[in-house]
Amino acid sequence: MHPSKQALSSVEQVQNLILESADFEDFLNELARYSAHQVAGDGDDALCGITLLRDRKAATIGWSSDFAREVDEIQYSLSQGPCLTAAEEEREVHVPDLFEEDRWGPDYANAVASHGLRSVLSLPFSLQGEAKAALNLYSDVPHKFTEVSAARARGYTREISQALRLAVRFSLHTDSATNLRATLESRTVIDIAVGIVMAQNRCSQATAVRILTDASSHSNVKLRDIAASLVNSVGGAEARTHFEEPGKVQAG
Repeated sequence: MHPSKQALSSVEQVQNLILESADFEDFLNELARYSAHQVAGDGDDALCGITLLRDRKAATIGWSSDFAREVDEIQYSLSQGPCLTAAEEEREVHVPDLFEEDRWGPDYANAVASHGLRSVLSLPFSLQGEAKAALNLYSDVPHKFTEVSAARARGYTREISQALRLAVRFSLHTDSATNLRATLESRTVIDIAVGIVMAQNRCSQATAVRILTDASSHSNVKLRDIAASLVNSVGGAEARTHFEEPGKVQAG
């Protein structure tokens, strides 16, 4: 980080990100990268994703890397995991070691650990509105997030919650909502693919998710691309989400 920026507070840094970013998507991705650097500790970066819950739908709206986004999508497919718990219940969730974790059943822990990750820290943002959000941090080191780094993360999320709240509110009333819509469409493809695997294999949702994530890991192909290929092979057409923007009235 440039020396002249080191003295700036987190709020000032985030304000600069807003001013310097080309659009809402660019701002959120820069925020995720900045967040990973700020709270990882020991001079290292962690993987970081920002989860938004709105209208009973979850999506990663900012990510420090495509890998971070892929890992977030595992728990969306299972409808459970630390970042969903942190956002829904507005409380901090810490997973010291995925090899010793069973709060969300073995499928979640095994799927994320199979990507080489070992520890997770999820913290809620205070958005004070219809939407909820959480900051998700991942590391390939067990017990990476100590009490010191967790305390730093708590203070950081409190500091930037207002900026994120304003950004989310603004996005829902501008063309930037296109990014959220595209993200939800990606999630729809994964959900449909899970249903196809369940039907083909007569298995549970958790088993279907594991089959897809294993295929993604073994072939080194992104989860949403694996899902899209499967859906296209069965239906012969691209799956789309029926997404209605807030306040938009359907023609009769």
